[in-house]
Amino acid sequence: MAASANNFADTLNANFKEIYADKIENLIPEGVKVLNKIDFSSRDRQLGNLYHQPVILGHEHGVTFAGPTDDAFNLEAPVSGLIRDAQVRGSQMVLRSVLGYAAASRAAGGGQKAFEDSTKFLVANMLRSLAKKLEILMIYGQQGFGVVDSVAANVITIQTAEWAPGIWAGSVNMPIEIRSADGTTSRGVATIQSVDMDARTITVDNVPAAVVATDVIWHKGMFGNDFAGIHRILTNTGEIFGINAGTFDLFKGNELTISPSGPLSFAVLQDAIARAVEKGLDSDVMVLVNPRSWADLLTEQAALRQYDSSYRSSVSENGSQEIMFYAQNGKVEIVPSIYVKEGFAYVLCMDEWLRIGSTDITFRRPGQGEEFFRELENSAGYELRAYTDQALFCYAPGKNTLIQGISN
Repeated sequence: MAASANNFADTLNANFKEIYADKIENLIPEGVKVLNKIDFSSRDRQLGNLYHQPVILGHEHGVTFAGPTDDAFNLEAPVSGLIRDAQVRGSQMVLRSVLGYAAASRAAGGGQKAFEDSTKFLVANMLRSLAKKLEILMIYGQQGFGVVDSVAANVITIQTAEWAPGIWAGSVNMPIEIRSADGTTSRGVATIQSVDMDARTITVDNVPAAVVATDVIWHKGMFGNDFAGIHRILTNTGEIFGINAGTFDLFKGNELTISPSGPLSFAVLQDAIARAVEKGLDSDVMVLVNPRSWADLLTEQAALRQYDSSYRSSVSENGSQEIMFYAQNGKVEIVPSIYVKEGFAYVLCMDEWLRIGSTDITFRRPGQGEEFFRELENSAGYELRAYTDQALFCYAPGKNTLIQGISN
Protein backbone atom coordinates (compact mmCIF):
# COMPACT_ATOMS: atom_id res chain seq x y z
CA MET A 1 0.00 0.00 0.00
CA ALA A 2 2.85 2.35 0.81
CA ALA A 3 4.41 1.86 -2.61
CA SER A 4 1.07 2.47 -4.30
CA ALA A 5 0.54 5.65 -2.31
CA ASN A 6 4.01 6.89 -3.18
CA ASN A 7 3.48 6.22 -6.89
CA PHE A 8 0.15 8.03 -6.73
CA ALA A 9 1.83 11.03 -5.10
CA ASP A 10 4.52 10.95 -7.78
CA THR A 11 1.79 11.21 -10.43
CA LEU A 12 0.30 14.24 -8.70
CA ASN A 13 3.70 15.93 -8.44
CA ALA A 14 4.57 15.20 -12.07
CA ASN A 15 1.27 16.59 -13.37
CA PHE A 16 1.55 19.67 -11.14
CA LYS A 17 5.05 20.41 -12.43
CA GLU A 18 4.00 20.06 -16.05
CA ILE A 19 0.90 22.23 -15.78
CA TYR A 20 1.62 24.87 -13.15
CA ALA A 21 5.27 25.10 -12.09
CA ASP A 22 6.51 27.32 -14.93
CA LYS A 23 3.50 29.63 -15.19
CA ILE A 24 2.73 30.57 -11.60
CA GLU A 25 3.63 34.22 -12.26
CA ASN A 26 1.09 34.35 -15.10
CA LEU A 27 -1.64 33.23 -12.71
CA ILE A 28 -1.15 36.10 -10.23
CA PRO A 29 -4.35 38.22 -10.38
CA GLU A 30 -4.16 41.69 -11.92
CA GLY A 31 -5.94 43.31 -8.96
CA VAL A 32 -2.79 43.19 -6.83
CA LYS A 33 -1.23 46.34 -8.25
CA VAL A 34 1.88 46.71 -6.05
CA LEU A 35 2.87 43.05 -6.26
CA ASN A 36 2.77 43.18 -10.06
CA LYS A 37 4.53 46.56 -10.31
CA ILE A 38 7.54 45.86 -8.09
CA ASP A 39 10.11 43.35 -9.31
CA PHE A 40 11.26 40.49 -7.11
CA SER A 41 14.99 39.98 -6.64
CA SER A 42 16.48 36.92 -4.98
CA ARG A 43 19.51 38.06 -3.01
CA ASP A 44 22.61 35.93 -2.38
CA ARG A 45 24.05 38.42 0.11
CA GLN A 46 22.29 36.91 3.11
CA LEU A 47 23.82 36.65 6.59
CA GLY A 48 21.57 34.77 8.98
CA ASN A 49 18.05 36.02 8.29
CA LEU A 50 19.11 39.43 6.93
CA TYR A 51 19.61 40.58 3.34
CA HIS A 52 22.22 43.29 2.74
CA GLN A 53 21.69 46.05 0.20
CA PRO A 54 24.07 49.04 -0.30
CA VAL A 55 22.35 52.42 -0.67
CA ILE A 56 23.68 55.91 -1.51
CA LEU A 57 22.74 58.50 1.10
CA GLY A 58 24.92 61.48 0.19
CA HIS A 59 26.90 63.06 -2.66
CA GLU A 60 30.63 63.62 -3.05
CA HIS A 61 31.75 67.02 -1.64
CA GLY A 62 35.51 67.14 -2.26
CA VAL A 63 35.23 70.06 -4.70
CA THR A 64 37.89 72.76 -5.05
CA PHE A 65 36.84 76.24 -6.23
CA ALA A 66 39.39 78.50 -7.93
CA GLY A 67 39.26 81.90 -9.57
CA PRO A 68 40.14 82.53 -13.25
CA THR A 69 43.64 83.84 -12.39
CA ASP A 70 44.53 81.19 -9.80
CA ASP A 71 47.20 78.68 -10.75
CA ALA A 72 48.85 75.74 -9.01
CA PHE A 73 46.26 76.12 -6.27
CA ASN A 74 45.83 73.68 -3.41
CA LEU A 75 43.08 71.06 -3.62
CA GLU A 76 40.49 70.51 -0.94
CA ALA A 77 40.53 67.19 0.84
CA PRO A 78 38.20 64.54 -0.61
CA VAL A 79 34.81 64.23 1.06
CA SER A 80 33.40 60.88 0.03
CA GLY A 81 29.76 60.25 -0.65
CA LEU A 82 27.81 58.37 1.99
CA ILE A 83 27.13 54.72 1.28
CA ARG A 84 25.53 52.53 3.92
CA ASP A 85 24.60 48.88 4.05
CA ALA A 86 20.85 48.51 4.50
CA GLN A 87 19.69 45.31 6.20
CA VAL A 88 16.39 43.84 5.06
CA ARG A 89 14.65 41.12 7.02
CA GLY A 90 12.37 38.87 4.97
CA SER A 91 9.06 37.52 6.28
CA GLN A 92 7.67 34.09 5.51
CA MET A 93 4.09 33.14 4.69
CA VAL A 94 2.72 29.64 4.20
CA LEU A 95 -0.77 28.84 2.90
CA ARG A 96 -2.05 25.27 3.31
CA SER A 97 -4.79 23.58 1.26
CA VAL A 98 -6.03 20.00 1.10
CA LEU A 99 -6.94 17.75 -1.82
CA GLY A 100 -8.96 14.70 -0.77
CA TYR A 101 -8.19 11.16 -1.91
CA ALA A 102 -11.26 11.00 -4.14
CA ALA A 103 -10.47 14.25 -5.94
CA ALA A 104 -6.78 13.33 -6.19
CA SER A 105 -7.58 9.91 -7.60
CA ARG A 106 -9.88 11.27 -10.27
CA ALA A 107 -7.41 14.00 -11.15
CA ALA A 108 -4.36 11.77 -11.41
CA GLY A 109 -6.16 8.89 -13.09
CA GLY A 110 -7.44 10.91 -16.02
CA GLY A 111 -4.13 12.33 -17.21
CA GLN A 112 -2.88 15.92 -17.33
CA LYS A 113 -6.10 17.41 -18.69
CA ALA A 114 -8.20 15.82 -15.94
CA PHE A 115 -5.63 16.92 -13.39
CA GLU A 116 -5.78 20.53 -14.60
CA ASP A 117 -9.59 20.55 -14.64
CA SER A 118 -9.71 19.15 -11.09
CA THR A 119 -7.09 21.41 -9.55
CA LYS A 120 -7.25 24.73 -11.42
CA PHE A 121 -9.77 26.28 -9.01
CA LEU A 122 -7.81 25.13 -5.97
CA VAL A 123 -4.50 26.44 -7.35
CA ALA A 124 -6.03 29.71 -8.58
CA ASN A 125 -7.76 30.34 -5.24
CA MET A 126 -4.56 29.62 -3.32
CA LEU A 127 -2.66 32.09 -5.52
CA ARG A 128 -5.35 34.75 -5.17
CA SER A 129 -5.48 34.27 -1.41
CA LEU A 130 -1.73 34.42 -0.79
CA ALA A 131 -1.22 37.23 -3.32
CA LYS A 132 -3.91 39.25 -1.53
CA LYS A 133 -2.22 38.80 1.85
CA LEU A 134 1.11 39.78 0.30
CA GLU A 135 -0.40 42.83 -1.42
CA ILE A 136 -1.82 44.06 1.89
CA LEU A 137 1.59 43.65 3.51
CA MET A 138 3.22 45.53 0.63
CA ILE A 139 1.16 48.58 1.56
CA TYR A 140 0.35 48.14 5.25
CA GLY A 141 2.94 45.77 6.68
CA GLN A 142 3.76 46.73 10.28
CA GLN A 143 0.76 49.08 10.13
CA GLY A 144 -2.31 46.87 10.50
CA PHE A 145 -5.48 46.17 8.51
CA GLY A 146 -7.66 48.91 10.00
CA VAL A 147 -8.40 51.04 13.08
CA VAL A 148 -11.44 50.55 15.30
CA ASP A 149 -13.91 53.44 15.30
CA SER A 150 -16.57 51.93 17.57
CA VAL A 151 -17.91 48.63 18.91
CA ALA A 152 -21.55 47.58 19.38
CA ALA A 153 -22.24 44.00 20.46
CA ASN A 154 -20.27 41.83 17.98
CA VAL A 155 -20.04 44.52 15.31
CA ILE A 156 -16.85 46.53 14.85
CA THR A 157 -16.98 49.74 12.83
CA ILE A 158 -13.71 50.70 11.16
CA GLN A 159 -12.64 54.33 10.79
CA THR A 160 -13.53 55.72 7.37
CA ALA A 161 -9.98 56.88 6.67
CA GLU A 162 -8.72 53.39 7.56
CA TRP A 163 -11.17 51.47 5.38
CA ALA A 164 -9.92 49.65 2.29
CA PRO A 165 -12.60 47.45 0.66
CA GLY A 166 -10.15 44.92 -0.78
CA ILE A 167 -8.77 44.08 2.66
CA TRP A 168 -12.17 42.94 3.91
CA ALA A 169 -13.81 41.50 0.78
CA GLY A 170 -13.94 37.72 1.08
CA SER A 171 -12.68 37.80 4.67
CA VAL A 172 -15.40 35.60 6.23
CA ASN A 173 -13.75 33.07 8.59
CA MET A 174 -10.53 35.10 8.65
CA PRO A 175 -8.95 35.06 12.14
CA ILE A 176 -7.95 38.50 13.43
CA GLU A 177 -6.13 39.91 16.43
CA ILE A 178 -6.94 43.31 17.94
CA ARG A 179 -4.15 45.21 19.64
CA SER A 180 -3.76 48.61 21.28
CA ALA A 181 -2.75 51.53 19.06
CA ASP A 182 0.91 51.23 20.08
CA GLY A 183 0.82 47.46 19.60
CA THR A 184 2.04 46.65 23.09
CA THR A 185 -1.21 45.09 24.35
CA SER A 186 -3.17 42.30 22.68
CA ARG A 187 -6.91 42.55 23.32
CA GLY A 188 -7.43 39.03 21.97
CA VAL A 189 -8.46 37.17 18.81
CA ALA A 190 -11.73 36.73 16.94
CA THR A 191 -13.07 35.29 13.68
CA ILE A 192 -14.92 37.38 11.09
CA GLN A 193 -18.48 36.18 10.49
CA SER A 194 -19.66 38.78 7.97
CA VAL A 195 -18.74 42.12 6.38
CA ASP A 196 -20.91 45.13 5.53
CA MET A 197 -19.02 47.04 2.84
CA ASP A 198 -21.40 50.03 2.89
CA ALA A 199 -21.40 50.47 6.66
CA ARG A 200 -17.66 49.68 6.89
CA THR A 201 -18.28 47.11 9.60
CA ILE A 202 -17.15 43.59 10.38
CA THR A 203 -19.15 41.19 12.54
CA VAL A 204 -17.07 38.74 14.60
CA ASP A 205 -17.88 35.68 16.69
CA ASN A 206 -16.90 37.57 19.82
CA VAL A 207 -15.32 40.95 20.49
CA PRO A 208 -12.35 40.61 22.85
CA ALA A 209 -12.74 42.39 26.16
CA ALA A 210 -11.40 45.93 26.55
CA VAL A 211 -11.45 46.76 22.83
CA VAL A 212 -11.66 50.54 22.39
CA ALA A 213 -11.62 53.09 19.59
CA THR A 214 -8.13 53.56 18.04
CA ASP A 215 -7.26 49.88 18.57
CA VAL A 216 -5.71 48.28 15.49
CA ILE A 217 -6.94 45.15 13.70
CA TRP A 218 -4.33 42.68 12.47
CA HIS A 219 -4.50 39.33 10.74
CA LYS A 220 -3.92 36.72 13.44
CA GLY A 221 -0.20 35.96 13.71
CA MET A 222 0.78 38.98 11.61
CA PHE A 223 1.94 41.39 14.32
CA GLY A 224 5.70 41.22 14.81
CA ASN A 225 6.16 38.76 11.94
CA ASP A 226 5.43 41.06 8.99
CA PHE A 227 7.82 43.21 6.98
CA ALA A 228 7.54 47.00 6.66
CA GLY A 229 5.08 48.11 3.97
CA ILE A 230 4.93 51.32 1.93
CA HIS A 231 3.04 53.26 4.61
CA ARG A 232 5.45 52.26 7.37
CA ILE A 233 8.53 53.04 5.26
CA LEU A 234 7.30 56.50 4.24
CA THR A 235 6.25 57.51 7.76
CA ASN A 236 9.46 56.32 9.41
CA THR A 237 11.39 59.02 11.25
CA GLY A 238 13.85 56.78 13.10
CA GLU A 239 15.79 53.71 12.10
CA ILE A 240 14.62 51.31 9.42
CA PHE A 241 16.68 48.75 7.50
CA GLY A 242 19.54 49.71 9.84
CA ILE A 243 19.62 53.33 8.59
CA ASN A 244 18.44 56.35 10.59
CA ALA A 245 16.07 58.58 8.63
CA GLY A 246 16.63 61.34 11.18
CA THR A 247 20.27 61.51 10.11
CA PHE A 248 19.95 60.90 6.37
CA ASP A 249 17.22 63.02 4.78
CA LEU A 250 17.19 61.00 1.54
CA PHE A 251 16.07 57.98 3.57
CA LYS A 252 13.08 59.83 5.02
CA GLY A 253 9.81 59.76 3.09
CA ASN A 254 7.71 62.88 2.51
CA GLU A 255 4.31 63.41 4.14
CA LEU A 256 1.61 65.81 2.97
CA THR A 257 -1.53 66.30 5.06
CA ILE A 258 -4.65 67.83 3.53
CA SER A 259 -5.90 70.32 6.10
CA PRO A 260 -8.73 70.70 6.62
CA SER A 261 -9.52 67.20 5.42
CA GLY A 262 -10.81 67.16 1.84
CA PRO A 263 -10.82 65.25 -1.44
CA LEU A 264 -7.69 64.37 -3.36
CA SER A 265 -7.10 66.86 -6.18
CA PHE A 266 -4.58 67.49 -8.92
CA ALA A 267 -3.30 70.51 -7.00
CA VAL A 268 -2.57 68.30 -3.99
CA LEU A 269 -0.81 65.78 -6.23
CA GLN A 270 1.37 68.51 -7.71
CA ASP A 271 2.34 69.64 -4.21
CA ALA A 272 3.12 66.06 -3.15
CA ILE A 273 5.26 65.50 -6.25
CA ALA A 274 7.13 68.76 -5.64
CA ARG A 275 8.21 67.54 -2.21
CA ALA A 276 9.72 64.41 -3.75
CA VAL A 277 11.37 66.45 -6.52
CA GLU A 278 13.09 68.51 -3.84
CA LYS A 279 14.89 65.31 -2.77
CA GLY A 280 15.95 64.29 -6.25
CA LEU A 281 12.90 62.77 -7.94
CA ASP A 282 13.39 63.11 -11.70
CA SER A 283 11.55 60.10 -13.12
CA ASP A 284 8.01 58.83 -13.67
CA VAL A 285 5.80 58.04 -10.69
CA MET A 286 2.76 55.93 -9.93
CA VAL A 287 0.11 57.38 -7.62
CA LEU A 288 -1.68 54.63 -5.73
CA VAL A 289 -5.16 55.74 -4.62
CA ASN A 290 -8.39 54.39 -3.17
CA PRO A 291 -11.17 53.87 -5.76
CA ARG A 292 -13.18 56.72 -4.21
CA SER A 293 -10.23 59.08 -4.63
CA TRP A 294 -9.97 57.87 -8.23
CA ALA A 295 -13.61 58.83 -8.75
CA ASP A 296 -13.00 62.31 -7.33
CA LEU A 297 -9.99 62.85 -9.59
CA LEU A 298 -11.90 61.60 -12.63
CA THR A 299 -14.73 64.05 -11.86
CA GLU A 300 -12.25 66.91 -11.54
CA GLN A 301 -10.50 65.88 -14.76
CA ALA A 302 -13.82 65.83 -16.61
CA ALA A 303 -14.68 69.30 -15.32
CA LEU A 304 -11.34 70.65 -16.50
CA ARG A 305 -11.59 69.06 -19.93
CA GLN A 306 -11.57 71.37 -22.93
CA TYR A 307 -13.19 70.24 -26.17
CA ASP A 308 -11.31 70.70 -29.43
CA SER A 309 -12.26 70.21 -33.08
CA SER A 310 -12.71 66.47 -32.53
CA TYR A 311 -15.86 67.11 -30.45
CA ARG A 312 -19.08 65.75 -32.00
CA SER A 313 -22.48 66.84 -30.75
CA SER A 314 -24.05 63.54 -31.87
CA VAL A 315 -21.90 61.41 -29.55
CA SER A 316 -21.41 61.92 -25.83
CA GLU A 317 -18.43 60.08 -24.31
CA ASN A 318 -17.07 60.36 -20.81
CA GLY A 319 -15.01 58.34 -18.34
CA SER A 320 -11.51 56.87 -18.45
CA GLN A 321 -9.71 53.60 -17.87
CA GLU A 322 -6.64 55.42 -16.62
CA ILE A 323 -5.64 58.92 -15.56
CA MET A 324 -2.25 60.14 -16.68
CA PHE A 325 -0.63 63.55 -16.83
CA TYR A 326 2.80 65.14 -16.89
CA ALA A 327 4.35 67.05 -14.00
CA GLN A 328 7.79 68.48 -13.28
CA ASN A 329 9.17 65.00 -12.59
CA GLY A 330 7.83 63.38 -15.79
CA LYS A 331 4.83 61.11 -16.32
CA VAL A 332 2.31 60.62 -13.50
CA GLU A 333 0.13 57.51 -13.66
CA ILE A 334 -2.79 57.35 -11.23
CA VAL A 335 -3.71 53.79 -10.31
CA PRO A 336 -6.77 52.84 -8.23
CA SER A 337 -6.38 49.99 -5.75
CA ILE A 338 -9.02 48.38 -3.55
CA TYR A 339 -6.27 47.74 -0.99
CA VAL A 340 -5.54 51.44 -0.38
CA LYS A 341 -7.33 52.95 2.61
CA GLU A 342 -9.68 55.87 1.93
CA GLY A 343 -7.70 58.47 3.86
CA PHE A 344 -4.40 57.92 2.07
CA ALA A 345 -2.65 58.03 -1.31
CA TYR A 346 0.93 57.23 -2.25
CA VAL A 347 3.17 58.94 -4.80
CA LEU A 348 5.69 56.23 -5.64
CA CYS A 349 8.86 56.33 -7.70
CA MET A 350 8.74 52.68 -8.76
CA ASP A 351 12.43 52.66 -9.78
CA GLU A 352 13.34 52.89 -6.10
CA TRP A 353 11.33 49.89 -4.87
CA LEU A 354 12.31 46.23 -4.80
CA ARG A 355 11.02 43.00 -3.33
CA ILE A 356 13.94 41.14 -1.75
CA GLY A 357 13.92 37.58 -0.46
CA SER A 358 14.82 33.95 -0.97
CA THR A 359 11.72 33.13 -3.01
CA ASP A 360 8.63 34.74 -4.50
CA ILE A 361 5.32 32.86 -4.28
CA THR A 362 5.99 29.19 -5.04
CA PHE A 363 4.42 25.78 -4.51
CA ARG A 364 7.81 24.14 -4.07
CA ARG A 365 8.55 23.20 -0.49
CA PRO A 366 12.11 24.17 0.54
CA GLY A 367 14.38 21.16 0.46
CA GLN A 368 11.76 18.87 -1.12
CA GLY A 369 12.72 19.22 -4.79
CA GLU A 370 9.73 18.56 -7.05
CA GLU A 371 7.48 17.16 -4.30
CA PHE A 372 4.60 19.64 -4.27
CA PHE A 373 2.13 17.36 -2.48
CA ARG A 374 2.56 15.62 0.85
CA GLU A 375 0.28 12.90 2.17
CA LEU A 376 -1.64 13.75 5.33
CA GLU A 377 -0.92 11.47 8.26
CA ASN A 378 -4.34 11.44 9.89
CA SER A 379 -6.67 12.40 7.05
CA ALA A 380 -7.55 10.85 3.69
CA GLY A 381 -5.93 13.38 1.43
CA TYR A 382 -2.90 15.34 0.28
CA GLU A 383 -1.69 18.78 1.32
CA LEU A 384 -0.50 21.47 -1.07
CA ARG A 385 1.33 24.51 0.25
CA ALA A 386 2.07 27.94 -1.22
CA TYR A 387 5.12 29.64 0.28
CA THR A 388 7.03 32.91 0.06
CA ASP A 389 9.94 34.53 1.88
CA GLN A 390 10.41 38.19 1.04
CA ALA A 391 10.29 41.81 2.17
CA LEU A 392 9.76 45.21 0.59
CA PHE A 393 12.70 47.58 0.28
CA CYS A 394 13.10 51.18 -0.91
CA TYR A 395 16.44 52.64 -2.01
CA ALA A 396 15.34 56.26 -1.55
CA PRO A 397 12.17 56.87 0.50
CA GLY A 398 12.78 60.61 0.02
CA LYS A 399 11.69 60.32 -3.63
CA ASN A 400 8.22 59.21 -2.50
CA THR A 401 5.34 60.97 -0.76
CA LEU A 402 2.50 59.85 1.47
CA ILE A 403 -0.69 61.94 1.21
CA GLN A 404 -3.06 61.79 4.19
CA GLY A 405 -6.14 63.59 5.44
CA ILE A 406 -8.17 62.62 2.37
CA SER A 407 -11.95 62.81 2.74
CA ASN A 408 -13.66 61.53 -0.40
